[in-house]
Amino acid sequence: MRHVLSMKNLSTEDIIRILDRAAEFESGAKPNLKETYTVSNLFFEPSTRTKMSFEMAERKLNLHVLPFEAATSSTVKGETLIDTVKTLEAIGVDALVIRHEAEEYYNELLNGVGISVINGGDGAGQHPSQSMLDLYTIRQEFGRFEGLTITIAGDIAHSRVARSNADALKMLGANVHYLSPLEWKGEFETVSSWEEILPSSDVVMLLRVQHERHGNDGSFSKEEYHEKYGLTLKREKMMKKDAIIMHPAPINRGVEIADELVECDRSRIFKQMHNGVFVRMAILETVLKGREK
Repeated sequence: MRHVLSMKNLSTEDIIRILDRAAEFESGAKPNLKETYTVSNLFFEPSTRTKMSFEMAERKLNLHVLPFEAATSSTVKGETLIDTVKTLEAIGVDALVIRHEAEEYYNELLNGVGISVINGGDGAGQHPSQSMLDLYTIRQEFGRFEGLTITIAGDIAHSRVARSNADALKMLGANVHYLSPLEWKGEFETVSSWEEILPSSDVVMLLRVQHERHGNDGSFSKEEYHEKYGLTLKREKMMKKDAIIMHPAPINRGVEIADELVECDRSRIFKQMHNGVFVRMAILETVLKGREK
């Protein structure tokens, strides 16, 4: 495997192999790479969790990390993404983690460069490493995917997390439901109320309201959104005894989720972040080992 670009490109075997390796890393396994590789993280959209998690994973794998800051790079002078990538390949970088506002930005890179690419998020398209850490967290909790009921709620139309998880969870045998304002449902079939799905859900996965991606497709006050579509204290009491709460973050407290629930016993939000390092170590190692074949 030379790239990780979309959950659609991964088989169930690929996914389970990465999750298993992440579990080994969490248990203290050492990296298994023949060389010391150089990687760089190209983030053209803001990020805290994904960028810092990848950097931590890279250091734990003993990789050389070449800093890159989009705001001070030649992209501000008009350099194209492919020319930036070819430049980094020419100076010896082996793999890139890229987040970009353009959906499927990676398609233009695949035939033009030999460097490995890990997609750190493409517009409202895919976010495979986030999906992988979500899967890892769910498996850690329940030991399986088959037969679980997962509810993904919020700003679905603009969410690469929703798309990545929808593809992967269905492939792994979970039942996936969606709850969203009609303005933000996109191509997904949604239910009309929490009451239809909350009592049967094993996982409630909330999504951030992505104001930066909205045009004129609806707007809500924070209070209105929370009352209609957020996980309120009242709704949390309707959840199954062992059901868990997830969120890819950043969190709009009091909007997608009541502030009191962010760190409640059901919440796995910060556990997801913790798990992200091991999952990204597994993804990086898998991609770099693919270069050794």
